[in-house]
Amino acid sequence: MKRIIPFLGIAIILVCSFTTVFAQRPDFSEDPYYYSKFTLEVGASLGVMNCLTDLGGGKGIGKNFIKDVNVGYSQPEGSIYTSIVYRNAVALRTEAVWGIVKASDAVLKNVKESTLGRYDRNLSFRSTIFEMSLVTEIHPRFFKLYSQNEKLPRLSPYLLGGIGYFVFNPRAKYDSAWVDLRPLSTEGQGFAEYPDRKIYKLKQINFPVGAGIKYKIANGVNFSTEFVYRILLTDYLDDVSTTYIDKSLFSKYLDGEKLAEALRLYNRQNEINPAHATNIGDIRGNPKKNDAYFSMNFKIGFIF
Repeated sequence: MKRIIPFLGIAIILVCSFTTVFAQRPDFSEDPYYYSKFTLEVGASLGVMNCLTDLGGGKGIGKNFIKDVNVGYSQPEGSIYTSIVYRNAVALRTEAVWGIVKASDAVLKNVKESTLGRYDRNLSFRSTIFEMSLVTEIHPRFFKLYSQNEKLPRLSPYLLGGIGYFVFNPRAKYDSAWVDLRPLSTEGQGFAEYPDRKIYKLKQINFPVGAGIKYKIANGVNFSTEFVYRILLTDYLDDVSTTYIDKSLFSKYLDGEKLAEALRLYNRQNEINPAHATNIGDIRGNPKKNDAYFSMNFKIGFIF
């Protein structure tokens, strides 16, 4: 939760700033689309998606939240959505989101002396994200619903929160091909020798929270910009969480191509320093913090 507070603070500042800028815009109250208690909004969005995981980051041991975001690793994101809106004050929205997240320790090359071995860890991942979510938008008018005749503002900031269900699949590049990491049990997931390391699920729930600003650009048409952060219940979005295991165990559970891939991908430090010796129990990730992903997008919505 500590990671969420800075971004929510930034979102609130942006909302306040935009509200001030557009405070002199005219109200609108003659739009027939807004007379009903309930309206339906259907739309789509385009934007970017990024993540906060054990990989990449900044100097030192890594910072909290925005200080550890590698902006250059932002990937495309898009969605379609439908909202049921009550008196232009509260909306229940269902949304289908598609995006990509990725991270790499290679981004730390220019500050490698200060990363306490995170650059030398030399791990990376990439995953497609598909998400279905149900969120509630709360607009300022929510706090004065009794005033049905009040003119509607052209600009409406809002907060949102809800629940989502997402699918991911961390992969790493191996000999120019992308390899699924979960079947390799890179940290001993599912091995009897590591009973506390369960095989993680690729389909999980999350909790989207965020803020946005909606602007009426024409009768029945809204434009919004929105930031959404997903609280996750897993630390394996990037397939990295805890410590290195005894590599001899891989041959007990894997064979053939999977065995070769596991031995190559569970520990990639020798690719940078062939003389490096990795010990069983050396730090591979930080299990004290779950991973997260977030998006910033622009929405166009049509009112019915």
